[in-house]
Order: sequence, then C-alpha cells, then structure tokens
Amino acid sequence: MIRSREIDTIAKLETILKKLLSNNRDILLAIVTTMEGLPIISLLPRGYNETRIAAMVATLLSLSERTVVDMEIGLFNQIFIKGNDGYLLVFEANPAILAVSTTKNAKLGLIFFECERVLHEISKILKKEK
Repeated sequence: MIRSREIDTIAKLETILKKLLSNNRDILLAIVTTMEGLPIISLLPRGYNETRIAAMVATLLSLSERTVVDMEIGLFNQIFIKGNDGYLLVFEANPAILAVSTTKNAKLGLIFFECERVLHEISKILKKEK
C-alpha cells in the first residue's frame, strides 16, 4: 500500500522533472532512479522501458564512480555521453540518480546549470522521505 507521503513525494518529483523539461526544450527525457537501479519517476516518450533505462543508468553511475576512484582522479561528478543524435547526462542526486537525454544541438552549459539546480531539489525531497 502506497502511503500519502510517498504519493506527495512522487508528485513533487514529477513537478520538478516537468519544469526541467519545459524550461529547456532540448531535454527529451528525464528519469530519477534509486542507486540500485529501480525507477522512482520518469518522463519518457511512449515505447521506452523505464525499468531497463533505470537499471542501465544505475550501472553506468556505479561503474563510473568506481573508475574515478581507481584512477585516482577525485570524486565522481557526472557522466557525459555523446551520441550521433544527442547526449546522455547522468548525475548523482544523493540518495538517487538523475539522467537526462538531450538533442544534439542542446546548449549543454544551460542544461548542466539546470540539472545541478534540480539535483539539489531532488536530494532534499528524497532525504525528507526517509
């Protein structure tokens, strides 16, 4: 049974993601997952498998964090993947993960700025839930 507090948390996260997408039309999708790869909330186009994407994003983050430590280049910050048609950006929003996909013409500086702001909001909401 889902508690009203959990419903409120999901509603807040959904509002944050909708605002992120509406503020920047170059962001095509957004997903918030647990560190274990379970989806919390997503705004994905029809036909995307939320569970699969959540698992892949969590795996990318886990491997990246480990690689950064093993290569002694500091602490993990973000993942930036460039594809032919756009970018995938993955951020830790402790205790969760935020991933966004963008168009190839996206103004990445603005998107990084927006995502950093959103990370703090997501983290704050999820830490209150615990």
